[in-house]
Amino acid sequence: MGGDINQKLLTETTKNEEEEVLFKERLWTEMKKLWIVAGPAIFTRFSTFGVTVISQAFVGHLGPTELAAFSLCFTVLLRFGNGVLLGMASALETLCGQAFGAKQYHMLGIYLQRSWIVLFATALCLLPIYIFTTPILIALGQDKIIATVAGYISYWFIGIVFSFIVSFTCQMFLQAQSKNMIIAYLAAFSIGIHICLSWLLTVKLKYGLSGALLSTILAYWIPNIGQLLFVTCGGCKDTWKGFSMLAFKDLMPVVKLSLSSGAMLW
Repeated sequence: MGGDINQKLLTETTKNEEEEVLFKERLWTEMKKLWIVAGPAIFTRFSTFGVTVISQAFVGHLGPTELAAFSLCFTVLLRFGNGVLLGMASALETLCGQAFGAKQYHMLGIYLQRSWIVLFATALCLLPIYIFTTPILIALGQDKIIATVAGYISYWFIGIVFSFIVSFTCQMFLQAQSKNMIIAYLAAFSIGIHICLSWLLTVKLKYGLSGALLSTILAYWIPNIGQLLFVTCGGCKDTWKGFSMLAFKDLMPVVKLSLSSGAMLW
């Protein structure tokens, strides 16, 4: 009798140990899957923020007025445009995820193009803020010298705002297909180039504020061009079938979803 009880206890202990091992294996497997997706995304966000930090560091060597104006434009104007466009681009994340899960692969490319149209129209609506930055800041009581420099910087930032259209949409398009590594590689290349160009244009060639801003714009556009080439030149054969007039049809559902996504993010 005692032997049977001991045998049962040993069997139960063995089963518990096996279940614990299986749980640890499943946990490790799921964590690896998670980090395959999340790791490149985290690095991309980090490097994008790093571009601005590097620019701000080089601008800071030019003078306190330039630094104050750049910081003002970045923390208010650029972050505002970033928030609006990122919020509206979040609709593409939902649409691409649903289409990919339903194996309607051709629709991912259509949704991507529709999102480009919606975000481009949104960016056009934001332009007056960047064009009339100086009078807006003066009306709000900002120092005239800082407002004037900020107005000059805001013209350059228009190029960055339009870069968000390609950046956010292509990233969500690729992430829906778990093609994150290309995004991380391009981000790493971009921040490396940015450091070199910022030093060359600002310190070596003495182009000052214009050199720092030019390097910043290039740092934002280099990964975008790389992502576009990857998407359109064979990197996404199943989901990108070329430009289509279908992108101009059924835009209202995308607009409504983009507006609601933007409102939720804000």
